[in-house]
Amino acid sequence: MDMIKLADEIINGRRLGRDDELGFFKDCDLDELCKGADKIRAALCGSSFDLCTIINGRSGRCSENCKFCAQSAHHSTGVREYGFMEPADLVADCMRNEAEGVHRYSIVTAGKTLTGSEFEKAIEAYKLMSEKSKLILCASHGLLTEEQFVKLKECGVTMYHENIETSRSYFPKVCTTHTYDDKINTIKLAKKAGLTICCGGIIGMGESWEDRVDMAVSIAELEVESIPLNALMPMKGTPMEDMQTISEEEILRTCAMFRYIVPTADIRLAAGRGLMADDGKRAFSSGVNAAVTGNMLTTGGSSIRSDREMLTEMGFSL
Repeated sequence: MDMIKLADEIINGRRLGRDDELGFFKDCDLDELCKGADKIRAALCGSSFDLCTIINGRSGRCSENCKFCAQSAHHSTGVREYGFMEPADLVADCMRNEAEGVHRYSIVTAGKTLTGSEFEKAIEAYKLMSEKSKLILCASHGLLTEEQFVKLKECGVTMYHENIETSRSYFPKVCTTHTYDDKINTIKLAKKAGLTICCGGIIGMGESWEDRVDMAVSIAELEVESIPLNALMPMKGTPMEDMQTISEEEILRTCAMFRYIVPTADIRLAAGRGLMADDGKRAFSSGVNAAVTGNMLTTGGSSIRSDREMLTEMGFSL
């Protein structure tokens, strides 16, 4: 497969889908694949780069049994546990991040959903941030209802995050306390309420290359705006603690493949950047045009300042 020719076809309107034979992504020349992906990015997304930062607004004691997650109550990881943070503390953190130059800010909470007084605290926090900050506000609170999504939008949230994690067929090997369809339904409810969607997954959990391609196609079918791609960072105490970490080449191949299949979305490098040289610099010339920066949940993140310096030097517009 001529990857540069395919990139030109995608730039000119071709779209790859479930009916296409996509096995070539696994074995095609990596350099050509990355070069073509960056060509698509430049043509269809331009030189702008989107930086977001997230805060762990409620930690630990999660009822779900996701095998990768340090915050699950099913695992013994020693992760710090606390209830939903006070709105004033969240607003202060948001303002600090805005001063450092990020574009988006999101509260992420452990747990299947967010209800009652904790959800009302979230609403209060988003209202205050919307009043005091110019950052784009995103949210990640699990399997919410349509009514809750409407309330989030009314208080200034514009994007909702819900990862599908992997392919439909591999999902039951990752989690059994909720389903793949639960996630798809949540995404549809958020879209119905008028929110844009951030939806990606994790690679390196033992899935096949075909599972990764299937995940990309499924996300393309959902027509999302942002795709966070995480490389598994095996956490001690989880069922995946002994999983071998994925190589930089596999991360690059996956990121570039996503750019071919979902050519106009933000491809967002998230957890696992520490597995790559120079905090993932090569990925930013392989089709990636967004990143999670700062302190990311239970895995270490890159600093906002260093990311801004690197991306500016690479010619991106911030």
